[in-house]
Amino acid sequence: MPLVGAVLVVASYRAYGWMGVAAAAGFLVMWLLLHFTRLMAVLRKAADSPIGHVGSAVMLNARLRAGVTLMHVIAMTRALGALQSRENEQPEVYRWTDAGGSHVTCEFLHGRLTRWTLVRPSPTESQPGPEAP
Repeated sequence: MPLVGAVLVVASYRAYGWMGVAAAAGFLVMWLLLHFTRLMAVLRKAADSPIGHVGSAVMLNARLRAGVTLMHVIAMTRALGALQSRENEQPEVYRWTDAGGSHVTCEFLHGRLTRWTLVRPSPTESQPGPEAP
């Protein structure tokens, strides 16, 4: 992205002079502010939820796709994931668990989702099943 920004500024200078540089710099600052604002909004919503909690692990599993960023997953879950791997180690592994005990474990390589697994608890004998009418 810094290289793209530099190319944009140079191309703007060659096409329009210093007015082009001012316009390109204004565009880049606005773009950065928009992304920073989105980042802060996502983190503000995630701060209100417990770490590693999601409303429905099954729905999260259905909405995930390879290549999305960690920030996108945090925005979907509205919660930070519980770190399962060592800090600053690649790949990063995070887990989100719902109230029913199901959890989704996501693996991120350089900030991008590479794979994920859904684990649902098996019904035990102690849990009563649906009653017959």
